[in-house]
Amino acid sequence: MRTPAVRLWHLYPREMNIYADRGNIAVLSARLRRRGIDVDLHESGPGETIPTGEADLLYLGGGQDRDQLAVAADLASTKAATMCDLLEGGAAGLFVCGGYQLAGHSYRTGGGETVAGIGVLDIETVAGPDRLIGDIVLRSDLGPGDEPDRLVGYENHAGRTRLGAGAKALGQVVKGHGNNGTDRSEGAVANRTIGTYLHGPLLPKNPWLADLILGWALEHRYGRTFELEPLEDRLEQAAHRAAVARADHPRR
Repeated sequence: MRTPAVRLWHLYPREMNIYADRGNIAVLSARLRRRGIDVDLHESGPGETIPTGEADLLYLGGGQDRDQLAVAADLASTKAATMCDLLEGGAAGLFVCGGYQLAGHSYRTGGGETVAGIGVLDIETVAGPDRLIGDIVLRSDLGPGDEPDRLVGYENHAGRTRLGAGAKALGQVVKGHGNNGTDRSEGAVANRTIGTYLHGPLLPKNPWLADLILGWALEHRYGRTFELEPLEDRLEQAAHRAAVARADHPRR
């Protein structure tokens, strides 16, 4: 019997990798391998396509406005159509910060330039007059339990993101700013696509979210639900608690 595997595509790993977002790839890969599941990791940069039907999980990290402007046209011309087909067909997607903005309909930069997104999330983003920065804590209904689960991370963005009717928030802000600093929402979810401003990187401190995404990817690949073996996450939980403590006692 062949070993199960996840086909993971990391988009623009050199151009979109701010605040250690590449660490999310390391976490996804490690959590699969610790369970005896293979990871088929690919990187796709400018000018490169994604073969039709050959991905279970798509990942795009964050970047500055100049980075988004640099990759937006290439994203639209080489990858967007395939990405939309994959995500609408049940593949998993994780889009962080600048990647989150590019997953929406559009982003208007502080310089007044409009960056077209691929529209897999029903969001619109406009740069605000200042940056929303600091440790952040959410409560999310995506968790495996009956009660909302906690997510932690670090945010540093000027974008003010508003959700349309086709997306729901990843979570509600307990500490921090979130999508726009006013409505207490953070991130967006549609089908199996998640967008968020949480950096840090996100997944080392939130192992339950990493496993949720991996479960989605495996289900896409094999057409059945996977019950992932629990892992010993003592270090991950310690990092999670430290992030909560920082949010509770922000530096002045």
